[in-house]
Amino acid sequence: MKRVPWHGAQTPWLIGVLLVLAGCSKSAPPVAGSTDVVTVRIGSVAPLTGPQAHLGKDNENGAALAIADANAKNLIIGGHKVHFELVSEDDAADPKTGTIVAQKMVDAKVNGVVGHLNSGTTIPASRVYAEAGIVQISPSATNPKYTHQGFKTAFRVMANDEQQGKALGQFATASLLTHSVVVIDDATAYGQGLADEFIKAFVVNGGKVLGREHTDDHSTDFSAILTRIKARAPDLIFYGGMDAQSGPMVKQLRTLRLTTPFLTGDGGCSREFAQLAGDAAQGAYCSLPGLPLEKMPSGLDFKKRFNAQYGDIQDYAPYSYDAVGVMIAAMRAANSVDPARYAPSLATLDYPGVTARIRFDDQGDLKGGLITLYQWKFGQKVPLP
Repeated sequence: MKRVPWHGAQTPWLIGVLLVLAGCSKSAPPVAGSTDVVTVRIGSVAPLTGPQAHLGKDNENGAALAIADANAKNLIIGGHKVHFELVSEDDAADPKTGTIVAQKMVDAKVNGVVGHLNSGTTIPASRVYAEAGIVQISPSATNPKYTHQGFKTAFRVMANDEQQGKALGQFATASLLTHSVVVIDDATAYGQGLADEFIKAFVVNGGKVLGREHTDDHSTDFSAILTRIKARAPDLIFYGGMDAQSGPMVKQLRTLRLTTPFLTGDGGCSREFAQLAGDAAQGAYCSLPGLPLEKMPSGLDFKKRFNAQYGDIQDYAPYSYDAVGVMIAAMRAANSVDPARYAPSLATLDYPGVTARIRFDDQGDLKGGLITLYQWKFGQKVPLP
């Protein structure tokens, strides 16, 4: 079995040779009877250790299921039978580690990358991939900056935080009828970015921000912050960050006998949030990009197959599955596993994914991305109408 790698930057004279060869091979139809099998390596990067490991493993498993499904089809691309291989790396949700891991992917000559999970790792890693010419599709990084840098290699398969923040701000004012809020964020690219977008929408819709607090993505004691918030008596508390913090935060909120409604985004809309918060999760609100799983185009079938192999879904596994699927669909459309040749196909692809009909805009964002609001009731998040 031989592997067809992507070699990144080349010298000018070699580019000319490669272009000529590519032009010749592009017109060659797939050879249905070919016994020559090439390995196509797709990277998956997410936190596999630390407090977000449950989300990272969810991403990895979603990608693994997509790889297995693709291999079962015995696909032919560029005249060769292809075998897809998942190359998984742990970035520990750390920006510095994220760039190191991205360079490892480049050095391993992967044909594309699904990841990273966090905006804080995805954004710095995206420059590494762009400079190497490697396609990157994130299943879960929602900060708008990721796709607004002008990189032709950067795509995402879920709504971004401009859309999510707007939905959260409108929900807080129109549905919860709140007039004042205190905002907390974890000072990461994701948490701070989502909080910024929420504030924009909340203020535009007539709300007043009484204060803003900052923590980090490793803290678990929020008593000082919550005590200050209690004195301000807001109608609502909004948190931009992940479940490892939002779960304990809500629990401590109720310990202080604060009955203030709690609202957060997708980072805190997981089963882990409910487990960490315990009974205090009751009544809390959160949002997730996309439709509820049971309303996704192929959500129920995906859930059945994923549960049978990996157990319960956390949040992002269906999006990770789609990120792999749309990448392979682009390879098939271009009849090439070379990212320089299949990347343009992503711009015109209309892909029937598990999560949605996937089409990308000029920046690599999902067209028509949706947001769903949820409320926690007896340990389950229930979609709101």
